[in-house]
Amino acid sequence: MNTTPQQQVAIVTGASRGIGAAIARRLAEDGYRVVVNYASNIQEAERTVNSLRAAGHAALAVRADVSKAEEVRALFDTAERELGKVDVLVNNAGILKVAPLADTSDELFAQTFGINVQGSFNTMREAARRLNDGGRIVNFSTNVLAMKLPGYAAYAASKAAVEALTGIFAKELRGRQVRVNAVAPGPVATELFFNGKTPEQIEQFARMPPLERLGEPEDIAKVVSFLAGPDSGWVNGQVLRANGGLS
Repeated sequence: MNTTPQQQVAIVTGASRGIGAAIARRLAEDGYRVVVNYASNIQEAERTVNSLRAAGHAALAVRADVSKAEEVRALFDTAERELGKVDVLVNNAGILKVAPLADTSDELFAQTFGINVQGSFNTMREAARRLNDGGRIVNFSTNVLAMKLPGYAAYAASKAAVEALTGIFAKELRGRQVRVNAVAPGPVATELFFNGKTPEQIEQFARMPPLERLGEPEDIAKVVSFLAGPDSGWVNGQVLRANGGLS
């Protein structure tokens, strides 16, 4: 595990369950005070926070819709007031709804870009002003970009935008010693992945990587821990593809 000082603070967006909750747990184990951000699922967020506190970690649940700049500002305000100035931002919040491009509604396109792109943009812009020097930002892309799967046009396009923002922002923060990277998971065993898929489709995805299994939330949490910690001190502006060798 990393040897991060206890006083460092991490915000994990979309952390009430799934990969986000696993990241919150891992960063808490690494020594961070953790802000568990959620948009609507207060019960799951509080359950995650309560489990962290029961294990002796400092954690706080904060509601914010990351697609709204004013709520992102309030998220940082609360984090600073309750736990201290932020050192790590993990942009895990995201939406995935599958539809052929020709059948993708204006509403779905706007929602996908609002959360996946505008949300990451809002938090990074706020972090530019408020993250401690030497901080770390970890964004989320997807292995779907490499696979070019039919039905994922809006989702993949939103994550391509996140990858572009990641590389450019890393260069714009020159002089601050702030590192900006992204992780691009392959298929991971979460509710988001299972939703709408048949058992046969799930099995097909599990067989695709050479490692012949779905990823687990903890697999991705370990990658985020690496990118947020000191062992990745020479890694900046990169996309780490954690997909079991799928692409």
